[in-house]
Amino acid sequence: MKNSNIIKLLLAVLPALLFTSCIKDLDRFPENDVTGQVVYATFDGYKGAIAKVYAGYTLTGNAGGSGYGKPDITGLDEGSNGDFLRCFFNHQEMPTDEAHCIWNDPGVPELNNINFIATNAFTIGLYDKSILQIMYANEFLKNSTAGEMSGKGFTAEQQNEIKAFRAEARFLRAFQYWVLMDVFGNPPFVTEESEFGVLPSQTDRATLFNYVESELIDLVDNNLLKDAKSNEYGRADKAAAWALLARLYLNAEVYMGTPKYTEAITYSKKVIDAGYTLKGTYEQLFLADNDLNNPEVILSINYDGKRTRLDGGTSFLINCSSNGDYQSDYAATLIHYGITDNANWSGYRARKEFTDKFATGDKRFLFVGANKAIADHPGEYPYGLATYKYRNITSASTPGNPVYGSDIRYADNDFPLFRLAEMYLIYAEAVKRGGSGGTEALALTYINNLRERAYGNTSGNISASDLTLNFILDERARELYWECQRRTDLIRYNQFTTGDYLWEWKGGVQVGRAVSGHFNIYPLPSPDLQANTNLKQNPQY
Repeated sequence: MKNSNIIKLLLAVLPALLFTSCIKDLDRFPENDVTGQVVYATFDGYKGAIAKVYAGYTLTGNAGGSGYGKPDITGLDEGSNGDFLRCFFNHQEMPTDEAHCIWNDPGVPELNNINFIATNAFTIGLYDKSILQIMYANEFLKNSTAGEMSGKGFTAEQQNEIKAFRAEARFLRAFQYWVLMDVFGNPPFVTEESEFGVLPSQTDRATLFNYVESELIDLVDNNLLKDAKSNEYGRADKAAAWALLARLYLNAEVYMGTPKYTEAITYSKKVIDAGYTLKGTYEQLFLADNDLNNPEVILSINYDGKRTRLDGGTSFLINCSSNGDYQSDYAATLIHYGITDNANWSGYRARKEFTDKFATGDKRFLFVGANKAIADHPGEYPYGLATYKYRNITSASTPGNPVYGSDIRYADNDFPLFRLAEMYLIYAEAVKRGGSGGTEALALTYINNLRERAYGNTSGNISASDLTLNFILDERARELYWECQRRTDLIRYNQFTTGDYLWEWKGGVQVGRAVSGHFNIYPLPSPDLQANTNLKQNPQY
């Protein structure tokens, strides 16, 4: 069983809070079964409230997974589209070469084929969960000002800790605004200072970019977040803010039309120099005990099989790829998927163009199956390789002797939102794109650090002439697959909707085809457009 402090905290306090929401827009704060006067009357109440802000990333409600009741958002299936990570994954991976889903559930074909619609339940789910997370953060910030804390008898130490909670809430809000900016482009915008009960105005990508940037810089430059590696596991610190800034700046030209590769170098280097190191074995980054002895992960979404029980999160990432026949046929390779109850959903596999990017000897190639190509079998599982990157077994497992996580149905694996390897890749790409303040020699060193771990020796190392932008894009695919990065990467390289790079079933045809460029961002969901007359749909939807 995990010993994550944030998981212990959120599970201890959630029963007392029971935040719920039936959201239509950002025009109000979340309702509470327990009033704010009670929640914010004590230091433990503040701890519980910030735990709920974190819990929104992990859980779908206050009672568990699908069918348990008390969901965060009514009208969404908690098991399929009420979970943040599952919905984010489906938008970032399913339309790309890294994943293809054989299911025909409502919403799946449109995501598979890059034919996005405003009524897709997964799109509504991601949008609503991001909005709800912002509402939770705003509610916490509204109640944690110096004026709100005064007269409550808090010690100086408790006040300082609440200030740290406040900074973390601002970071988590900035992260969700980045998600909305990246995925939807032009969402509604509101903060804790917005007038209550008034429908918010719509923002645009450039304005939102500037807001997220200013929030993160204020948090780090004014020492509001705790120093890198000094906070509890699973809680944000300065390194998380630097990492999000590095990711933000790498994509600045997409978001606002102005390149900021120098800034991407600056902030990725801050993370690199903060004391993180690569974990020795790549596949152990994603196992059930990846919260232990993991010097690479900067911030994660934390799960515990006994305490965070839902059919989304990393339980979904394991089950959606696993198959009962593969479990037995390839046991010597994958050992075990680690889930035996409600297991082996046999839904997702990679497309051939992606798995072809791996060379022999690359230990990041965590795939099994007999048929690399999906070919003319888009609805059949044996076609296309299946990944076992996520398994609910520990690093102590050996072939024939799996050591399972704490539960047979729900996973213990934490999901890395930011890790050191991404910072190496950001640094290298920003240098190659012309950013100043970095060197090609150091960029090459960072890339070869990743490849030495991948191959176990220097046999996979590259030379300076090999370090091209296209090589870095492919290296990002090999290193970061199924970590919700691929769509954003392909858009930055102008390969997501264009004919510059085709993969099986791109655009809904077997050989792949270009699609309209308006699919580089998703539509705003129809229910919110109907509820908020201030919103205008993204072009061509």
